[in-house]
Amino acid sequence: MKKNTIHSTTLIEIPKITDKEGRGNLSVIEKDCLPFKIERVYYLYDVPSDAYRGGHAHKNLKQFLLPLSGSFDVILKDGENSKTVTLNKPNKGLLIVPGIWRELENFSSGAVCLVLASNVYDENDYIRDFDTFVAQKMSTP
Repeated sequence: MKKNTIHSTTLIEIPKITDKEGRGNLSVIEKDCLPFKIERVYYLYDVPSDAYRGGHAHKNLKQFLLPLSGSFDVILKDGENSKTVTLNKPNKGLLIVPGIWRELENFSSGAVCLVLASNVYDENDYIRDFDTFVAQKMSTP
């Protein structure tokens, strides 16, 4: 968990197929698009613009966040550094590795955040207190 930093997160572009007749675009997530097998899918929507989601880290879970509609900011922290990534293209998402604190905010009207996860829900995988997160990051070899 300690070795992962905010620089371990990656923006991944999903292949986009543009219709030559002007009927829109299509993107597909399959095969080796993501560096993990998808075990859980969920999505966030109707999030008020002044609300935030997340506020936790995972010990083992990998997640891929994709803005299907609208935009939102993802604040990433590794215990020493932080950065904000704005997601606003439905074919470009953010891979978050274990040991990274995340918060989502600034949801635009109609924003939908799709989350693809490497495992099913497990409460024991969550670190929900930031001070505990930092202490665990600093004590992990």
